[in-house]
Amino acid sequence: MSKFNTTLIHGGKVDDNNTGAINTPVYNSSTYVYPKFGADVRWDYERSGNPTRASVEQLLAKLENGFAGFAFASGMAAITAAFSLFKPGDNIVIGENIYGGTFRYINEYLKPNGITFTSVDTRDSDAVEKAISADTKAIYFETVTNPLLQLTDVRQITAIAKKHHILTLIDNTFLSPYLQQPLNLGADVVIHSATKYLAGHSDLVAGVVVAKDKDVAEQIYNYQNTTGAVLPPQESSILQRGIQTLAVRMDRHLFNVQKVIEFLEKDSHISVIHYPGHDGDKNFEAIKDECKGFGGVLSFELNPGLDAKEFVNHIKVFSFAVSLGAVESLAEVPAFQSHAEIPREERLKVGIKDELIRLSIGLEDYHDLIDDIKQALEYV
Repeated sequence: MSKFNTTLIHGGKVDDNNTGAINTPVYNSSTYVYPKFGADVRWDYERSGNPTRASVEQLLAKLENGFAGFAFASGMAAITAAFSLFKPGDNIVIGENIYGGTFRYINEYLKPNGITFTSVDTRDSDAVEKAISADTKAIYFETVTNPLLQLTDVRQITAIAKKHHILTLIDNTFLSPYLQQPLNLGADVVIHSATKYLAGHSDLVAGVVVAKDKDVAEQIYNYQNTTGAVLPPQESSILQRGIQTLAVRMDRHLFNVQKVIEFLEKDSHISVIHYPGHDGDKNFEAIKDECKGFGGVLSFELNPGLDAKEFVNHIKVFSFAVSLGAVESLAEVPAFQSHAEIPREERLKVGIKDELIRLSIGLEDYHDLIDDIKQALEYV
């Protein structure tokens, strides 16, 4: 069995015996010819399957050690596919600090259609277990929350789920399979916004679902085939190319983020840094061995009264933009961007303050990143 870094390069390639092409060809075809009437064919229509998409889906399943992977047209398309496993009357225990788009989908579409949700701090295993009812069918959370970088003990939560015979669904976008593989820790479904670290170059919108077993995989495939929010062949090829450099990119993200944190810890404008191991996260010591690292995103709070908007107005190397996980460094103010959909009361309750700034640390020289942060902080 190949090591992870070798699988990144070779795990999804399709041999092209016609030309000897070293990369998987891009099959831009909406339909496929039947050799004869009644023939059993692998490909018939783009929505149901495409060789280029199948190549990257196979790669994703190998990286996550799952039964099957599925590539979607966006991260939110992947999340909606995962929630398609449930029906009216079902209850889902959900992490209280989730992505704004997921929050909107739950409140505007799932709740009105009869699925109920119980929101808890998934770092508190007792609270998670108490939240489970007779109608609960799953626990859903983000391994590292956005934007406060809070850690949940995956093994602990999956053990609770198995005890109650329910599923565990995990959004692992912030870590990527290079740093953590939730299915190996007991999860049933792992989700990624592949737009972020997997693709890694801000040139693609995509989502991924990987299922641990055949039954769940068949349900996800049926939803994918029925609704058609599939990743097109050209984008599938771009995603596969991005994944090939995942390991070297993640190592650089991890190196740079530590250098930036070392600078921020000494700056007088900043009251709190949010990054695993740097803000007293109660779960850190217990679960640090579940991950090889914690990704390239951090957030920090300015001292009360300072203006986060002025920071992003004056950055020069960082770009003022949403998203994360790409080669370039990005900065945003979550209260007014990624989490703007969440009512202010709820946002403040989970610690997302107006003074909070989130940084996605890219692959630039860390000296330039630190110099840029330093000069921008002079304007807050």
